[in-house]
Amino acid sequence: RGLGDVYKRQLQIPATPEAWAAQRAALRAQLERLLGALPPRPAVLAVRTLTREARAGYTLERFEFDNGAGATVPGVLLLPAGTTGKVPGILYCHWHGGEYHKGKVELFERAHTPEEPGPALARRGFAVLAIDAYCFGERQGRGPGSEETGAAGELTASKYNLWLGRTLWGMMLRDDRMALDYLASRPEVDATRLGATGISMGATRTWWLMALDERLKAGVAVACLTRYQNLLAHQGLKYHGIYYYVPGMLAHFDTEAVVALIAPRALLCQNGDRDEGSPVDGIREIEARARPAWELSGAGANFRSLVYPGAGHVYLPEMWQETLAWFEQHLK
Repeated sequence: RGLGDVYKRQLQIPATPEAWAAQRAALRAQLERLLGALPPRPAVLAVRTLTREARAGYTLERFEFDNGAGATVPGVLLLPAGTTGKVPGILYCHWHGGEYHKGKVELFERAHTPEEPGPALARRGFAVLAIDAYCFGERQGRGPGSEETGAAGELTASKYNLWLGRTLWGMMLRDDRMALDYLASRPEVDATRLGATGISMGATRTWWLMALDERLKAGVAVACLTRYQNLLAHQGLKYHGIYYYVPGMLAHFDTEAVVALIAPRALLCQNGDRDEGSPVDGIREIEARARPAWELSGAGANFRSLVYPGAGHVYLPEMWQETLAWFEQHLK
């Protein structure tokens, strides 16, 4: 409780759009600083297409790019078949769950989503792109302490980046923004209709990316909307990995400030009220404090937060239907 008292910060949305625009710019600049001294993204992304194959309802491309910071980032791109003109694009952010061996392959599994999310979205007319985050999938065991995998490799990567004055979380988001650079550059994709989504760590990647990058017009974040002071009060820091913690965050603001930066663009959050990693009292606090940012611009309907009674850290079938409907509405 003592720490909560010391670092307690409350977001107040000002009464005028002009005042909010100034506050918003300052909040985003501070958020960027907290992520650390991230290397600038390459002006021209060097992408290498590895394979291309036709599948039922879509074409699958496997690719990799140099992130300009000593790492090769592997990814997949699903392009819907039988479409004419440019299609909307979705950056799919995989989860954590301690499944370091998976990463982007989550796109092709029903382990956490009611359908295989990649093919399901592609067959509905969306281009879908996913990469392996640091320490996951094909990137396990690469980088400093390269012999280490799993949680040990993640901890080493976090320590290494702190030595360089930056955060592992910031480097993960940097890679995601480069993946978005690539998605937006594809001739098949309408760069004015881009979205992001994911569950758990993928949800957090989604709303942080939307806060930082205006190109994302719509997002769906499932099973992770955590207000940090409330997580602390519930003694729940153990429910998130080392990547999650940004130094200095609570000295400036809490999660609602990040979420409010997304306004007036379209954000849908879906959580269970039994998810210990996202205490429901914190979700309600975020809703109350961030929603005025949407209402100030007359876009209140673009922020929606659904809390499902009796649900834990899961992706329910009804959540999936809400996700599909949200992207149909806001990207098509």
